[in-house]
Amino acid sequence: MANDRMELDELMGAALEEARRACDAGEVPIGAVVRRRRSHRRPRVQPAHLVGRSHGARRDCGDPGAARRTGNYRLTGAALCVTIEPCLMCVGALVHARIATLVYGAAELKTGAVTSTVRAVSCRGNNHRFEIVAGVREDECRELMHAFFRARRSGT
Repeated sequence: MANDRMELDELMGAALEEARRACDAGEVPIGAVVRRRRSHRRPRVQPAHLVGRSHGARRDCGDPGAARRTGNYRLTGAALCVTIEPCLMCVGALVHARIATLVYGAAELKTGAVTSTVRAVSCRGNNHRFEIVAGVREDECRELMHAFFRARRSGT
């Protein structure tokens, strides 16, 4: 995925929309979108499009929406854009799905497993690596989380 700042801002904007939906539903405001070219074999011919959107804790479904939509749990060539640094379990899912690029907004200092607590991406046993782009709209992503937990603590 090219580091085109406008494209990254647009992707993060869609992820932030999902995070706000989570917040409105009383869930932790984490949003994610998956972008994939229509044909990963000919990326310059086909435009990119979103194949999945999600937010909050997805306890109610057993498989990722992007995998359902594409008909394959492998999302080769896809970019995942998420508002908060993924945890260890999520990094495992990204490796398993063969995500090409991870884009995230704010670091998660307690459970983030990309750069904050562990660098799970670089574990020797992983059979897949992906590009990492961190800090996209970082302040906005962080503030959404902080506002959510401030409101929780104050009871509003």
